[in-house]
Amino acid sequence: MTTLGLIGAGHIGSQVARLAVKNGYDVVISNSRGPETLSALIAELGPKARAATPVEAAKAGDIVVVTVPLKNYKQVPVEPLAGKIVLDTNNYYPGRDGQIPELDDESTTTSELLQAHLPTSKVVKAFNHIYAHELTTHGQPAGSADRRALVIAGNDLEAKKVATRLHDQFGFDTVDAGPLSESWRIQRDTPGYGPRRTAEELRADLAAAKRYRDMAKG
Repeated sequence: MTTLGLIGAGHIGSQVARLAVKNGYDVVISNSRGPETLSALIAELGPKARAATPVEAAKAGDIVVVTVPLKNYKQVPVEPLAGKIVLDTNNYYPGRDGQIPELDDESTTTSELLQAHLPTSKVVKAFNHIYAHELTTHGQPAGSADRRALVIAGNDLEAKKVATRLHDQFGFDTVDAGPLSESWRIQRDTPGYGPRRTAEELRADLAAAKRYRDMAKG
């Protein structure tokens, strides 16, 4: 059975853990405060889940979700994630994360920062533009009318196939935005960031997205 490792157990991380357990995955979940702080969540998730340290979650996961505040991305363990698929949910909020010059000047993206930190991992942007509670309430069976879609972006085609399959199991269609360098199209303040969208609507949102510098021009 595939094991999903989670580095981060906040709103998104805990919801992804619930979906993973519901769909038959083993889950190893961690946070920055220690496994003992996750006892209530583990009790809820049941026997297919266990709490661990970030290093242990990284080692245990066949697929690993990184869902920590962006300012902490350099604390993500590198060696245990070598060669693995890493799903990145991060968004840049300067009020929380501080100013990050290469994001402010838009010379890179949040997921490219994580990819640079994890040079041999296969990073895929995922789960970053949906409100956490909607992860467990908006999923629908494949083929449902008006099924909600979620965006991925990544440089590794096989890793994106795995992310697409995970989306489908969790109840969502997938729209591929392209490589990590295009993941800005689903960052905060873009049309697709937040609202419920079908795949067709989301593709239109991605096409309509503008860089912050262009938004500032009006």
